[in-house]
Amino acid sequence: MSALKKVVEKYNGISLIVRILCGLLIGAVLGLTVPKAAWIALFGDLFVGALKAVAPLLVFVLITAALSQRTAKLDRRFGLVLILYMMSTFLAAFGSVFGSFLFPQKLVLAEAAAADTVPQGIGEVLRNLLLKMVENPVSALVNANYIGVLFWAIILGFAFKQFASDSSLSFLSNASDAVSQAVRWIINLAPFGIMGLVFNTVSTNGLSIFTTYGKLLALLVGCMLFTALIVDPLIACIFLRRNPYPLVLRCLRESGITAFFTRSSAANIPINMALCERLGLDQDMYSVSIPLGATINMDGAAITITVMTLAAAHTVGVMVDFPTAVVLSIIATLAACGASGVAGGSLLLIPMACSLFGISNDVAMQVVGVGFIIGVVQDSVETMLNSSGDVMFAATAEYHEWLKVGKPLPRFLQTRKEKKKAA
Repeated sequence: MSALKKVVEKYNGISLIVRILCGLLIGAVLGLTVPKAAWIALFGDLFVGALKAVAPLLVFVLITAALSQRTAKLDRRFGLVLILYMMSTFLAAFGSVFGSFLFPQKLVLAEAAAADTVPQGIGEVLRNLLLKMVENPVSALVNANYIGVLFWAIILGFAFKQFASDSSLSFLSNASDAVSQAVRWIINLAPFGIMGLVFNTVSTNGLSIFTTYGKLLALLVGCMLFTALIVDPLIACIFLRRNPYPLVLRCLRESGITAFFTRSSAANIPINMALCERLGLDQDMYSVSIPLGATINMDGAAITITVMTLAAAHTVGVMVDFPTAVVLSIIATLAACGASGVAGGSLLLIPMACSLFGISNDVAMQVVGVGFIIGVVQDSVETMLNSSGDVMFAATAEYHEWLKVGKPLPRFLQTRKEKKKAA
């Protein structure tokens, strides 16, 4: 037992990022050398299955517990966080329109993908969004309907705040801590899961994903990186009135990298909340805004919907004018919020966006099929963008209020003049 304990301690002593990179490398090598060892892929299936199972419960207990506490304060900082989330998502979609105009993509469409339910218009998207909100809370948890989970968590959180006893509130707080710890244990085993996922991808597709759909994938990733490194920092700069990149790069490093490999904004919530604590943010705020961001701050999904829809339009020869592109950006923003947390949810909203240009459902579903093929890389970058943005905008909103009341910002964000004054 002592030997096993030493191995575990040594394993935990290595940086999680280093362990994940090792898992990535080992999985790629095994996929190329022993592609028939299918049992290795089981590690990836178990890892993804565990994340999918616990993520809805995590969002539910975190928001319920946070709102039920009598000390929780949802002031104007919270309203600013919501504005930043939605502004960023719209600008991400709008920016990807220009990317698609500059680098138009044409797809080779062969087989159509299948789907049970495909929205045909923005009215149906909004209707589905409202129906998801009032779904049975147990069903919402089972089906990973994050919109329903969020809605009932907010309702029950405020109800508990009014009627729950101190012992009940203590139980909710303990439940929140316990589920968060369970997620941390799962993420601690991420290197093995990443190894299985990479092995499965490489052994099945080889490296063809980077050649057949390389240009489309490059456009998607380029638009996401442009949003992460240009658009979002510009928004933060406007509100903080200083160089935002120390904050942006720290969020990408400490949140985005783990989100890239876990591919789940919801499962990355404990990582983000720990980062918020290190940034000195108010727990009453980030305990609500971070789970909320994992549900509605979906820049990457908006980019995916926009780029894939315009690629379909270019493929069939549809000319897209500027006013229609603006409408597409708005639709992609709303659809991205509605599709949050659902596996392949953003892809299944592509036919709805395609209907704006009169593209047939058969063609649109073939585009969905292409999306699933490149989703291995696209989804990882998308989650990295979304999850790191959750922390960055939560911090931006709070630091904006600090500046209003004259409270000094953390040293890594201070100007030279402020540093000299503090010294």
